[in-house]
Amino acid sequence: MSTQQKEIAEGNRFEFGKNWSRFLTCLNEERVAAAEASLKQMLEVEELAGGRFLDIGCGSGLFSLAARRLGAVVHSFDYDPQSVACTAELKRRYFPGDVLWTIEEGSVLDQSYLTSLGRFAVVYSWGVLHHTGQMWKALDHVAPLVDEDGKLFIAIYNDRGGASRRWAAVKRLYNRSPRPVRALLVVTIGAGFRMREGLSRLARLQNPLPLGRPKEVRVRGMSAWHDLVDWVGGYPFEVAKPEQIFEFYRERGFVLQQLKTDRGHGCNEYVLQKTDRVPRSTRRAKSL
Repeated sequence: MSTQQKEIAEGNRFEFGKNWSRFLTCLNEERVAAAEASLKQMLEVEELAGGRFLDIGCGSGLFSLAARRLGAVVHSFDYDPQSVACTAELKRRYFPGDVLWTIEEGSVLDQSYLTSLGRFAVVYSWGVLHHTGQMWKALDHVAPLVDEDGKLFIAIYNDRGGASRRWAAVKRLYNRSPRPVRALLVVTIGAGFRMREGLSRLARLQNPLPLGRPKEVRVRGMSAWHDLVDWVGGYPFEVAKPEQIFEFYRERGFVLQQLKTDRGHGCNEYVLQKTDRVPRSTRRAKSL
């Protein structure tokens, strides 16, 4: 039994790859195009032609695919072998036999493995590093992988103090519970989210039951259901305040280029550029 399998069996790790394999059943061109658009928006580019793109914790492989379609030379890796298989499946579907897209099993906590990869124009790790069990070590390990003037695009769960600690307890409970309890947790929490959204809309004199697709599908090409399962079960789980991330990477030669903050329990998104020049002010900050 591998370390990853042992962690899952002991209830200390969510089966991320299994959730992503289910997501692939609903992947379509619209979702891929949305993923491409989100990369272009946050990286402020129209293409990634010829640039090296590293996808750390590639998950479903969707954003590796998006980067490859934008012209990047892509290297994808994940700790979870099922996630590696998902990414390989997307390569088989869209870029069979492509020598400019490599996929491996690996860990961001493995310094020797990372050293072998070289440097990249873009290092991407969305919602991954806080699930390693050693978030600050992982955040440190990714910094040397970014080429000079290259960009680091990460998303880290927002620190909400006591609320974050309560969510960590829910996630532990999910992973240490039998399947029927897990299903009940997901459905109950999902219903609670919907109710809260409906009441919020009603307070603004809007339709509490709006028609149409959820925001996650429109913005990043993701699936609301699979994101919900990932949120409820995603463990290990760590969080950080934006100012902690700013300071951490400022000390490592990065300046902030883009920021999207989440006022709730979700992820703050950061695009940071490695530079030896005098730090510039934040170009843009948004609230989700």
